[in-house]
Amino acid sequence: MGRNVTDIIEEYLKSVMSDSKYGTVELQRSELAELFKCVPSQINYVISTRFTVERGYIVESKRGGGGYIRIREIPSDDTHTLVKLLQSWPTEMSQHDAEGVLERLARESIMTPREAMLLRTMVRREVLSVDLPTRDWLRARILKHVLQVLLLEPNEAENS
Repeated sequence: MGRNVTDIIEEYLKSVMSDSKYGTVELQRSELAELFKCVPSQINYVISTRFTVERGYIVESKRGGGGYIRIREIPSDDTHTLVKLLQSWPTEMSQHDAEGVLERLARESIMTPREAMLLRTMVRREVLSVDLPTRDWLRARILKHVLQVLLLEPNEAENS
């Protein structure tokens, strides 16, 4: 499958961020659009869908002539990340949001890439073949309970 411009822009921003001393990228929407020969709304789309809090990023923006967008990765440790996620856990979760959470947890080594892939498969709309909003409710409950198990000590998890 070929890469689309959204994937390319996301990869570019993550690369710039990882090369940055502080894990931050600051950019102007119009300059980035010019670099990738796309419209500024495409840049907005990438930022709003690929750089969310669920995926572990904070986005700040200032509009106007000297406006900018700043993207920072949220620093964390395993337990702190899970506790914060669980405190604000939604009662319903879209497949897209679930994938973002799982991507973040794998990236931060809170779960292995294989564990994330297994969970991604378990909560796909094709697997949870019930109507909305029940499907999003079920997806949120499954992931919340898995994350609660991840917070337990190994011997506690075996008994839960």
